[in-house]
Amino acid sequence: MNNRRLLFLVLIATVLLSGAAFAADEGHFAVSLTSHTVGYAAIAIFVIAYLLVMAEEFTHLRKSKPVILAAGIIWAMIAAVYAGMGDFETVAKAVRHNILEFAELMLFLLVAMTYINVLEERRVFDALKAWLISHQFSYRQLFWLTGFLAFFISPVADNLTTALLMCAVVMAVGIDSPRFISLSCISIVIAANAGGAFSPFGDITTLMVWQKGVIDFWTFFLLFIPALVNFVVPAAFMHFAIPNEAPAETTETVIMKRGARRIMFLFFLTIATAVSFHNFLHLPPMLGMMTGLAYLQFFSFYLKKTFAVHESVVSNPLYIEKIKDDKNYDIFHNVARAEWDTLLFFYGVVLCVGGLGFIGYLSLASQLMYVEWDATYANIMVGVVSAVIDNIPVMFAVLSMGPDMPTGQWLLVTLTAGVGGSLLSIGSAAGVALMGQTRGIYTFFSHLKWTPVIALGYAASIMAHMWVNSSTF
Repeated sequence: MNNRRLLFLVLIATVLLSGAAFAADEGHFAVSLTSHTVGYAAIAIFVIAYLLVMAEEFTHLRKSKPVILAAGIIWAMIAAVYAGMGDFETVAKAVRHNILEFAELMLFLLVAMTYINVLEERRVFDALKAWLISHQFSYRQLFWLTGFLAFFISPVADNLTTALLMCAVVMAVGIDSPRFISLSCISIVIAANAGGAFSPFGDITTLMVWQKGVIDFWTFFLLFIPALVNFVVPAAFMHFAIPNEAPAETTETVIMKRGARRIMFLFFLTIATAVSFHNFLHLPPMLGMMTGLAYLQFFSFYLKKTFAVHESVVSNPLYIEKIKDDKNYDIFHNVARAEWDTLLFFYGVVLCVGGLGFIGYLSLASQLMYVEWDATYANIMVGVVSAVIDNIPVMFAVLSMGPDMPTGQWLLVTLTAGVGGSLLSIGSAAGVALMGQTRGIYTFFSHLKWTPVIALGYAASIMAHMWVNSSTF
């Protein structure tokens, strides 16, 4: 099969899969538009918008813009058809359902992003970077250390922030070794994506699965060993390509700002609150996260009000450095610094694929993937597709289909959607960001060179899951 035909088939399968997401409910298929002009137009608009998203690196058009526009056009076309039949309620209810789903996830992510921004402002990540640089590790030691740190930090912080932090470390110490930087960046992308797969907080897709109630909080951690295998297998091959040298000696001292450790504690307390609200009170986790934002707001008020006291009693210039920014401290500056392009992109995706699902593609995709195909094969293909397009609409599609699968299969699709993006550098936000940060050292083709061993790790993680968690199938 030639490349054009293969690309065409992949594109069609992707559209069918993505277009299945977030139908408002089973009863909204009274009018099928799958063979209507509006249905075809909606698919075309979504595909064009997503191609613009994928080309963001070259066009510099923010990814949220095309999908927000596409969402409005798709739902307007659907509403026009229903309005022509005198029905003004069905489409409005469907849109409100989609917005509710988005709002819960958006508020959850907004709190998490705010905490990460505050920790960055309090210089927590700078202190970690300085510690790593000052301990004079060899290139091979740093390769493994940054990889494992990415693996264990990403379940709490998002994989993008984690990857950028670890990349800053390898850029600082490997300035004389582009090969070390390139290989370490590949490892960091794999580790950050794998670490996010075994935690409800590690990735948007795992968060969606948890909030949907498909998998409970502690069950996600059954994916720890498969996720670890996904990272370790390709890293073991790359280890021998790392220069067996040590970077030049350097020393750097970073002092965290006042309250940094207490904010770390508040972050974990916020996560505990969200988990408790969901597990014990059966409330949306978003409510617990927003309650945790209040913890941070009150603590920021304390930092601001106690600045004068500390300034008057402390003469140590190092301590003054720690508190100098507290005088005008405002937590809403950190709220404003959230990744709004990502959040608005998320809105556009939810509304776009929600509209396509409302049109009627849900039943088509569900029949294809989970009736005509084996569930295991379908779930493995979800990971492969997520290497080409974002895993968010892919996971939306699977959740919306609601296939009758055992827990083991739901864990499998959670794993593959999370780690499949590591197969290509463009398959995850972490990979795209690191290509920009390294200025041509870590590139699409340098990553592609190692795709075979990354694919080996992908296959090994699936086998590990089916072996270690066989009782869940």
